[in-house]
Amino acid sequence: MDYGCRGKTVLISGGTSGIGLASAQSFLRDGGRVFVMGRDPKRGRAAQEEFPGLYYLQGDVTSFEQCAAAAKYTAEHGNGRIDILVNSAGVYLEQSLAEWTEADYTRLMDVNVKGTLLMIRACEPYMRHAKATGEPAVEAPAGKPAAPLLPGLSGRESGADRAEGGCCIVNIASDAGIGGNYGCPVYCASKGAVVALTKALALDLAPSVRVNCVCPGDVDTPLLAEQLAAAEPRYTKEDMGRAYPLERIAAAREVAHVICSVASPANSFMTGAIIPVDGGLTARG
Repeated sequence: MDYGCRGKTVLISGGTSGIGLASAQSFLRDGGRVFVMGRDPKRGRAAQEEFPGLYYLQGDVTSFEQCAAAAKYTAEHGNGRIDILVNSAGVYLEQSLAEWTEADYTRLMDVNVKGTLLMIRACEPYMRHAKATGEPAVEAPAGKPAAPLLPGLSGRESGADRAEGGCCIVNIASDAGIGGNYGCPVYCASKGAVVALTKALALDLAPSVRVNCVCPGDVDTPLLAEQLAAAEPRYTKEDMGRAYPLERIAAAREVAHVICSVASPANSFMTGAIIPVDGGLTARG
């Protein structure tokens, strides 16, 4: 599928597995230069082996220094700027009000909320400059060429292309940030904060950068597998699926398709949007 992201530089936090990795694959197929950031180098190497052309950056989104280093490297080795940022890094904890601790609260808020904000703060200068001038924010270091495109792609955009599509941030929240969920109040609060942050930054960063938020329901990813292992025998993946009008949970590629579509230059008038991808769950109200 053509999302119109050929030649664009894409940075994805939490991009070594799940929704982030599925998004990386889709952007690569579309001809983008794709950089993924994650804490686990083993996962990073596995992602690179699975998808040649992918760049892996080890880093933790709770550290501004590491976010800034990832943003700088991406801009230097991409096309001199960052066109698309996908904030996919996140953690989940299923704990009742009586069970959670201050350490649990801090961990959820640090990764899900602060991590999203730090990545945006680190990347925004490379996005705003590109939109304003149409020129690279930084030049590639001497002797280090820009990351290669897939064969046959020039990597050159016209001024009209840039004006139409601009730069885009896609935050990943959750249906739990829209309508709440049982047994995970702090997680719901953290994803609700990402929803509110998206709306606020859509106003603050306009017209240079578009900011939108995708809110998936349950998705078949390694994170879900960890959740199910912790929940056994209270519920299974099949039990989860029965809660949805579509009677199943999502595949990561289905959410990735929405992310790439939101980031597409074809959606150049979309900003501040909160998009549920939840099989109709939040339609019940």
